[in-house]
Amino acid sequence: MIPKLDEYKKKWEVESDQIIKPGLGAIRSALKKLNNPQEHLNIVHIAGTNGKGSTLTFLEQISKQHGLTVGKFMSPCIVDVHDQIQINGQAISEKELNSIFKQMKNANLSGMLTDFELLTCAAFLHFYQQEVDLVLLETGMGGREDSTNVVTPIVSIITSIALEHTRFLGPTIKSIASHKAGIIKEGRPIIIGKLPEEALYVVEQEAYEKHAPLIKLGDHFNIDCTNEFGDIYTNDENGLYINDLKRSLPGEHQGDNMALAITALFEVAKYFQLPVDIEKIREGVKHATLPGRFEQVYPNIYFDGAHNPASAIKLAETIRQQFPNEVIRFVIGMLADKDVKSVLRTFETVSEEFYFVDFMNERAMKAEDMLSLSNASSKQIVKDYIPFLQSCINRNGKTIVTGSLYLLAEIREALLNKY
Repeated sequence: MIPKLDEYKKKWEVESDQIIKPGLGAIRSALKKLNNPQEHLNIVHIAGTNGKGSTLTFLEQISKQHGLTVGKFMSPCIVDVHDQIQINGQAISEKELNSIFKQMKNANLSGMLTDFELLTCAAFLHFYQQEVDLVLLETGMGGREDSTNVVTPIVSIITSIALEHTRFLGPTIKSIASHKAGIIKEGRPIIIGKLPEEALYVVEQEAYEKHAPLIKLGDHFNIDCTNEFGDIYTNDENGLYINDLKRSLPGEHQGDNMALAITALFEVAKYFQLPVDIEKIREGVKHATLPGRFEQVYPNIYFDGAHNPASAIKLAETIRQQFPNEVIRFVIGMLADKDVKSVLRTFETVSEEFYFVDFMNERAMKAEDMLSLSNASSKQIVKDYIPFLQSCINRNGKTIVTGSLYLLAEIREALLNKY
């Protein structure tokens, strides 16, 4: 469920399905009715189990610093549907989205698409009509059969690969890698993060078959996050050395995401024949922040949308780095189709204090079921999380709200409405 999307669907009598339906046939037909706006866009396509949103944000900021107007399409939303379609950090307005829906109604798209496919069409239309220079396009799920995979990008990025959405993407790293590798296009460069060996083999094969130049973190470019004065990026292919990179997004994994974005910028700059300014990269990196990624919302309260085992491990590592001697408590709600048990086991390595909450999503696991899965010594269900979170501001230690980005969106909206 995408908050407020139904309001536009109802107003304009455009029907779409909430059920996930992998495949590109329907969206290709719909885009043809809209005169294929995606064919007129300059795109960076980003897939990956974790790190998509952060990599996109780094690339958005450093691209803006270089004078480009940047559109981005991401999921899930921060508060509601408007957040998912942005230009230079500004969410699409109600007036603009009404205009887009009117065009989609007139094109007879009603009943053709899923919710996410419909929103993908809306994003392409908006970016085309606003004449953005660059579009940063995040896959919804997988890659090969994801509705965003109807584009020919300047460059593609695969940030990471781990087990996720096994019902749709298959039960193994190899099958999931095959879906992610589907965003690789003929002759277009593909930049990849640190992938498991079995995933790397699949991606390398796809790149070879598509004659796509493969640019690998740890091979063609590197990031050193151990320097106290800032991270150091090196690129052997370009003979580049960029020091003093100071990120606002903490954690070594964010250093990897930053490196992917910087490497993508060079491909974008090459395409636009733009000179790359090292100081503008430093400035963009410094200003890159992302809601729900180790985000301090109130004093002592942090939001992080760690929703699978791989992202839970990264969050636990960041907590150890940032708060080595602090008391940690988790406020957590998750979707039932996630590997909840593995996520909890990881979080239990940094805390024994857990508060489980219910939230409005048809796929959400009940708080009482999460409670039964927990091995923590101190655990309980919180019915009214707003006053509880307010009380945590002045409590000893740090409170981490995590588990699902849908939960974070709901809590954020509730906080905004109440305070």
